[in-house]
Amino acid sequence: MEKAVYFNRDLSWIDFNERVLEEGLRQDLPPLERFWYLSIVSSNFDEFFMVRVAAIKQIIKSGNTGLPPDPSGISPKRQFKKGADKIRSIFRRQYTCLEEEVFPALAAGGLELVRPDSYSISHIDYLESLFMREIYPVLTPLKLEDDNPFPSIKSLYLHVIFLLISETGEEAERISIIQIPHVLNRIIWLPGETGNSKARYALLEDVVMTWGGYLYQGFRVKERMLFKINRDADVSVDERRDEDFIEAMEEVLEHRGKSMVVRMVFSPGSERLRDMLAQRLELVQEDLYEIAGPLNPKGLLDLVETQGFEHLREPVWKIYSSEAFTEDQSPWERISQGDVMLHLPYQSFDPVVRFFQAAALDPQVISIKTTLYRTSGNSPIIKSLEQAALNGKHVTAVVELKARFDEERNISWANRLEKAGVIVIYGLAKLKIHAKVSVVIRREDNRIKRYVHLSTGNYNDKTAKLYEDISIFTVREDIAFDVGLLFNMITGYSVIQSMRKLMIAPINLKGRLLELIERETRRSTQEYPGKIVAKMNALADIDIINALYRASAAGVKILLNVRGICMLIPGVPELSEHIQVVSIIDHYLEHSRIFYFANGGSEELYLSSADWMPRNLERRVELMFPVLQEDLKEQLIAILEAYFQDNCQTRLLSRDGVWTRQKPPPGEKPFRVQSYLLSQARETAEHPWAAREEFIVRRRPQANI
Repeated sequence: MEKAVYFNRDLSWIDFNERVLEEGLRQDLPPLERFWYLSIVSSNFDEFFMVRVAAIKQIIKSGNTGLPPDPSGISPKRQFKKGADKIRSIFRRQYTCLEEEVFPALAAGGLELVRPDSYSISHIDYLESLFMREIYPVLTPLKLEDDNPFPSIKSLYLHVIFLLISETGEEAERISIIQIPHVLNRIIWLPGETGNSKARYALLEDVVMTWGGYLYQGFRVKERMLFKINRDADVSVDERRDEDFIEAMEEVLEHRGKSMVVRMVFSPGSERLRDMLAQRLELVQEDLYEIAGPLNPKGLLDLVETQGFEHLREPVWKIYSSEAFTEDQSPWERISQGDVMLHLPYQSFDPVVRFFQAAALDPQVISIKTTLYRTSGNSPIIKSLEQAALNGKHVTAVVELKARFDEERNISWANRLEKAGVIVIYGLAKLKIHAKVSVVIRREDNRIKRYVHLSTGNYNDKTAKLYEDISIFTVREDIAFDVGLLFNMITGYSVIQSMRKLMIAPINLKGRLLELIERETRRSTQEYPGKIVAKMNALADIDIINALYRASAAGVKILLNVRGICMLIPGVPELSEHIQVVSIIDHYLEHSRIFYFANGGSEELYLSSADWMPRNLERRVELMFPVLQEDLKEQLIAILEAYFQDNCQTRLLSRDGVWTRQKPPPGEKPFRVQSYLLSQARETAEHPWAAREEFIVRRRPQANI
């Protein structure tokens, strides 16, 4: 595949974040909806700098010695420069939109941000008094002196830096830093004013910037600047430490707090303080990002939930109950009747929670095994596992401590679970356990019966309301047998064994995908071309991309729905001319992975926790599982078809790397797939049998895949 070409992985991700930005730029959306998208852009970039940019800087620093060239052919230095230029362009558009459109629109709608240059006399009186009473006592000023170690500056935290001069003029200038405490509310609601019905608020950092000089008696503030930094978060744990792995992870977190600084974002106003900080933090001009607006806008997302401003946001999208589960029937009865599929967040996550809660309380349940990658702060599933162990059940939880940015939370949960008597496994050496699978073992009629739950997404009740995912409950013996083998391999010394139905990374998942693609390639003819349809979050595995190129050259029709990174270049004659790539950014975060293979008419469908990326297929424990029940296959095919009918939120990727938003052709009705799936969930909940029949029957006449 020497002639194959690829987009650069990281530049492709920046393009994804630009698509998120474009949703925030839409003037037809309510202002709080736009604010949501624009805030996500900033938080996405924080993680990107801490992981991807940090890695690129390390490569450049090392001179790229011994590393294979990037598949795209772009050198690390050129990639860094090109990426920085794109990011600066995105920031300019983002903050221009915030300052000139979104904040004014919110103010016009009754929700107004008041910055220091607009404080009224009453605002000043109120905020100065509040500062002295509730903020001043919490703040800790830190000296910054040339001959002393640099004070600890946490990644992502907001800080104010002051340049101070003595009021007597007899002492040299001083520099001090104050961290904006997370324990204080960042949004400060201002008291109402006579004749004004607007809800006005100020920002904590503005208040500290304005009155922080009170902490420096005998000095006057000459210059001030707000800033935050991003540190390298791509820090690996010592995989050889088995007995004290939690301690090793805690050391990683401690080291992350002192790791290399890769970026500084700051407010305008003091070139002197900017340059001094850059020098002390060993940053160059390309690492500095000046922002003329609130830093860390995601920290203001409480505004989106503010009561009384429904006119500034989209109507709430209702989450519907699954018609498959009812209060008068136990989960065991329903799952025993046939496989059940949940499509989140159109359908509620409650059946998954109930699955664990019922298992914890049911005297016939003797064992529970589950994998936990990311959980919520007050997880009902964690509570159920604790309760089950306290009730004497044999409970095993595989807690992945290496889940980046959730390490501390997972360590906390692991300790809690162990105290309750749960057997806790801290993942595997050199492999992250990203598979989402649980099994409940129940004694029924003097025999053991296993109830399995497999999912494309995490056991997280919070993100289940925001992330689109699909999961299946089943009692199929062959799948349950494979799940048992999987847990034995993770928790013990069981040798790798062949599976009946499940594909597991890094053992055989990638190989099976390549086989399925190759099968379509072999069977494809001019009269009966093969067909592959796949939905995922990222496509970056070169072996998979090359296989898709070969399939396209053989005439296989390939439709790819890739939310984020896509290194495959579509539409290249004699290489990828039969491949179409689309991406959907909408109200919910697209997260499920669905793979369809025509197989000469014997259609096969799979769900997976894995994207088509090297890290998922080669360096993580992931699952791909088949959908075997005919009615569920029909539903999944209908879902896939709907994704490729969208003409409202879809962007089409061209071979020159441009993503073009699709619009309804003349005479064609607008079709927004997420709205359609929401309406299907509503119809199914309100009229379960009629909606199910309509869902299936609609598929063939509108078939696009």
